Amino acid sequence: MKDYLRLDFLNNNQIVLVVLIIFSLLTFASLLFFIIGKINPNAQLQELKARTKSWWVMATVFIIATIFNTNISYIAIAFLSFVAFREMYSILGFRQSDRRAIFWAYISIPIQYYLAYIGWYGAFIIFIPVVMFLLLPLRLVLKGVTSGITKSMATLQWILMLTVFGISHMAYLLSLPEIEGFEAGGRGLLLFLVFLTEINDVMQFTWGKLLGKHKVVPKVSPNKTWEGLLGGLISTTAIGYFMAFLTPLDTYQVLFISFMLALAGFIGDIVMSSIKRDIGVKDTGTAIPGHGGVLDRIDSLAYTAPTFFHLIYYIAY
Repeated sequence: MKDYLRLDFLNNNQIVLVVLIIFSLLTFASLLFFIIGKINPNAQLQELKARTKSWWVMATVFIIATIFNTNISYIAIAFLSFVAFREMYSILGFRQSDRRAIFWAYISIPIQYYLAYIGWYGAFIIFIPVVMFLLLPLRLVLKGVTSGITKSMATLQWILMLTVFGISHMAYLLSLPEIEGFEAGGRGLLLFLVFLTEINDVMQFTWGKLLGKHKVVPKVSPNKTWEGLLGGLISTTAIGYFMAFLTPLDTYQVLFISFMLALAGFIGDIVMSSIKRDIGVKDTGTAIPGHGGVLDRIDSLAYTAPTFFHLIYYIAY
């Protein structure tokens, strides 16, 4: 059992502190909404409760990923990519003739995560954007059905970029080399990324509910307001400052990256909202009962993960 549990994380006070903070905040939010609901049964708390419950699930998954053996962490994150890819593929209406190419796309998932596992940056960074970009159209062409082929080529590659390439950057964080004096390492970076993405989602929603009057993109996501966006940007940047001990960054660098994470999270959210509105679905799946699919919960991470990884990689590595 000792070979599978990363029990050494208990010796890292920084990691333990963040885990306690995350679960304390979630516990506080759950109790607060419960009490408010009892005091005022007419309070509109359904969306807040749903978001809190879904983040209980996601926070638990990613915190476990920092505790377990790294190999299991890679597999767990790869499984999230697999489920998210399947959700998108199932709702975007591919042709019957696309099945072979979709199988190739599935095969690319373990390859991409293996490249992250061995830390081969050059291959990791081009495999899906370049190699799969060139191979998938070939497989579609070999089937001989040209009607609708352009849409299939574009859609299949875009799904891979979103659900596999974007999310796989979380796994590569665990493969980054050690930096002298930086004890939190890849696990700390992963926790920083997930925590700030989570808190940004909550902050933007909360500020939007409290002060929101001016819509950002009313035809795409009516609940998104400039007040919520700005409140989230400021709050997340400030919180990122206090979480800087999970990164090897200085003050100005961590403020900049926290701001970029908040902005990227917002972009990921509205991009997925536009796609679901176009298709006419509320959720991408039903993997999390009552809270939609996996991609509904990690749509922001698909944008924040590559943003965070490449900024960290450029600045610190």
